[in-house]
Amino acid sequence: MAEFQEKLRLQHENSMHTELEKLLTTAKPSEAEISRKDFEGFKQLFHHFLQEKGPSVDWAKIQRPPEGSIQPYEKIKLKGLPADVASSLNKLAVVKLNGGLGTSMGCKGPKSLISVRNENTFLDLTVQQIEHLNKSYNADVPLVLMNSFNTDEDTKKILQKYSHHRVKIHTFNQSRYPRINKESLLPVATNMGLTGENEEAWYPPGHGDIYASFFNSGLLDKLIAEGKEYIFVSNIDNLGATVDLHILNHLMSQPSDKRCEFVMEVTDKTRADVKGGTLTQYDGKLRLLEIAQVPKAHVDEFKSVTKFKIFNTNNLWISLPAIKRLHEKNAMDMEIIVNPKTLDGGLNVIQLETAVGAAMKSFDNALGINVPRSRFLPVKTTSDLLLVMSNLYSMNAGSLTMSPKREFPTTPHVKLGSSFTKVQDFLKRIESIPDMLELDHLTVSGDVTFGKQVTLKGTVIIIANHGDRIDIPAGAMLENKIVSGNLRILDH
Repeated sequence: MAEFQEKLRLQHENSMHTELEKLLTTAKPSEAEISRKDFEGFKQLFHHFLQEKGPSVDWAKIQRPPEGSIQPYEKIKLKGLPADVASSLNKLAVVKLNGGLGTSMGCKGPKSLISVRNENTFLDLTVQQIEHLNKSYNADVPLVLMNSFNTDEDTKKILQKYSHHRVKIHTFNQSRYPRINKESLLPVATNMGLTGENEEAWYPPGHGDIYASFFNSGLLDKLIAEGKEYIFVSNIDNLGATVDLHILNHLMSQPSDKRCEFVMEVTDKTRADVKGGTLTQYDGKLRLLEIAQVPKAHVDEFKSVTKFKIFNTNNLWISLPAIKRLHEKNAMDMEIIVNPKTLDGGLNVIQLETAVGAAMKSFDNALGINVPRSRFLPVKTTSDLLLVMSNLYSMNAGSLTMSPKREFPTTPHVKLGSSFTKVQDFLKRIESIPDMLELDHLTVSGDVTFGKQVTLKGTVIIIANHGDRIDIPAGAMLENKIVSGNLRILDH
């Protein structure tokens, strides 16, 4: 049986290699070299995929992280800052993951170009933050954007507007991998084109691809040559992911033989974060455990807030020389995420992905730092957008901080219904962002609009039944109210 399976594996692998070679013959001369490098990475991933059986973790081996492997942020902050912050900053580059589109929020083009606050986009805010750092400390922190083939062209067009800002901007492209037919395990692409029938044939393979594509672009070596030692990596839609000088100082002040090569910022789980990856001890190494790797029987245990108290924010600090070393030795060990998709025509495909944090176990002296929740402020939906556009936050030099006027530092729980999913609908339905300083919970469902200068306090639930419409009048103040039907306001 094992012999037969091995034979089948080899057959699949050989067929895949043949198809990839065929595809390469259709590449434009200018792209052939890049595509070949991409395919080398894909072949390795496909090889691992064929070897794997079932979930990639043995649940019995999973242990809580040992004492000291996750440090509280407060402890790191106690060290204070050195007199010369600039020399540490000059050894840092900021990398933003910029491969995603705004489709889930009903927007065309890169997600980073959606306006989130006073007409500023995610990218504007990022540039403002880094420029402020460079000016304040007379430093030279560059911004590096990891684009995908979906976002590269539009992003590059927009970058011209920052040419007079005090921040050097570099870009490199994530790999482009072929989606594979779930049945035949062969690429669905017929040539290297991105249009027509091949439009859905390609995908950017998750942010774990950062190591290979950063290395292949030549930018990794360029930054090392410029004296950069660490990158701070985060998702461009996490508005809380600003450069933290205390974490940077912690990294820079380690003795050279005990240099921490990888820091993962984690934060305490709430009910909203039960699906987030968590840190565990596994085979003597600190390791990221994602929900996709958990055997079905243990998913509830994984989601429990009692056993796994923290989750990964995907704010990571990684040593550049370590990335170079591990990549050159081909020692970057990341679990494969198998992501099933159905294409528009109904074809079932799979895409093989990896996560940037999964490589943590390959680095020396890896550390988790339990940071305040304020460093995790992702904008994934218009519900999140409502929060960051509101008076709950004040903005200074591209950074958002919770308003001191809010008594409780927790973020309200906001759930907007499907009528608000698209940004343009959201903006049409809300004439001006309500005052939410004293809000705890907001649920809105159905055909609802908000007039100007509405105030929401406590728990507010607004549900327009099918066929009804609710217009919250200008200047209304709703405190602990349930509004249902076609505008009947009840005390909650």
